[in-house]
Amino acid sequence: MVGRPALLDRLVSEKLQAEAEAIAAEGWKWIEVSLDLPYGYSHGLRRLNGDPAPMSDDEGAAHAKLLAEYRALEGEYEGQDEFPEETDARIGELEVAMEKLETRPLIFDAEEIARAGAFVTLDRYGDLAVYRGFVRPEDESRKEADVHSGEQAAGGQGAELSATSNVDGIGHGTVITSGGQALGANVPDDEDDGALKPLPERLVMELTAHRTLALREAVGRSPDVALTLLLLKLVNDTFRMSSASGRCCEASVRQVYMSAQASDLKDSVVAKLVDDRHAEWEADLPLGDDAALWEYLTSLDQVSRLSLLAHCLSFGINALHEKVNPYGAGISAGGLTTRMTQSDLVAQAVELDMVEAGWEPTADTYLNRVPKARILEAVREAKEEGTAQLLDHLKKGEMATEAERLLKGSGWLPEVLRRHALAALDGAEGQGASEPVSDAGQAEDVDLPAFLTADLAGDDASMMAAE
Repeated sequence: MVGRPALLDRLVSEKLQAEAEAIAAEGWKWIEVSLDLPYGYSHGLRRLNGDPAPMSDDEGAAHAKLLAEYRALEGEYEGQDEFPEETDARIGELEVAMEKLETRPLIFDAEEIARAGAFVTLDRYGDLAVYRGFVRPEDESRKEADVHSGEQAAGGQGAELSATSNVDGIGHGTVITSGGQALGANVPDDEDDGALKPLPERLVMELTAHRTLALREAVGRSPDVALTLLLLKLVNDTFRMSSASGRCCEASVRQVYMSAQASDLKDSVVAKLVDDRHAEWEADLPLGDDAALWEYLTSLDQVSRLSLLAHCLSFGINALHEKVNPYGAGISAGGLTTRMTQSDLVAQAVELDMVEAGWEPTADTYLNRVPKARILEAVREAKEEGTAQLLDHLKKGEMATEAERLLKGSGWLPEVLRRHALAALDGAEGQGASEPVSDAGQAEDVDLPAFLTADLAGDDASMMAAE
């Protein structure tokens, strides 16, 4: 029997597939269908410029009616400090309705559509979302490829998506692809012998992806730190002839795509902060005209110039763990050490706190990805030995679930995410927000489910709970 989540995913996938087939009639070269597009899904793709579609007569009439009611309510309560609660709610509804009508779909050139594509997915609220007008590097005309060659990063997400499964030719030769979500390998319940082994490399990559995004957000609001980081990079380039490989900041700026990331990264607190700040700047910048952009930049006051510098520089932050390649391609062991050391310096400077950044040790993000010894270590550090012992007899899945509940709100972080805090605490005992939480003496207050102690004799259970 198909489980409810699997059945739901299949039904939603079929609905998205049907929507993609309808959109294919517009003439797109490709359409990517995904239940959950990753953060940075358009990395390496060029976005087409389109003209907003005009409102139909019915849409114009509806907008005029909404606007008339909106102005009437504002006029009725003009001069008052606050609207009545019902009126305030109605004004909010009118604003949302008008915004939906004012957000017009874009009209693209037919020749551009023939070599571009679209993404069909769900937004963060679970509603259908269609993102049209993306051109992959391999689909550029020679002229466009020459113009945009400096803007495309090698091995972008577009190339990865083009290799996904379930390819069908639909309508106007449109290729519809649907890549399944990458699932972490399940670790057998009896896979570990109790020894603390290194974290799986894929998990370290995902954790450092979250840390890199949090660093970008923090540097993006820290102009002084961004300027120091930029000077560090430029001084190294000028006086030491250093290469970009193995550096924490790629100040070109070349955005680094996070190929290994947890499914919740794009909906995280820091992702929203980065996206919102980017959208605010993008709305103000006169992009596409270098002369107008130059004039705009020179007209900014110093604070705004530094803020824009910090935002742009933050996209060059690369604090990602990568596999070391001993044969020369990719990053070297020394380069990786340098990158992580520099990222620790930046993390200290911006006072990065991954707890405030929204990371929590859940079953999906950490606990089901590590051996049981690591789960017990986390509970032991966040709570105390007696609490960890109460979980010791559980199977892996149950242990992860209960550990998630016990660790919630504790502020515990794996060593990968508190690396900068440990460096900052060197010689300063007992300080730092990211230090593992110790609740010694609180074991008797821990609210543990009955089944945790069901296998223990009454006296033994009482003694353990009291330790």
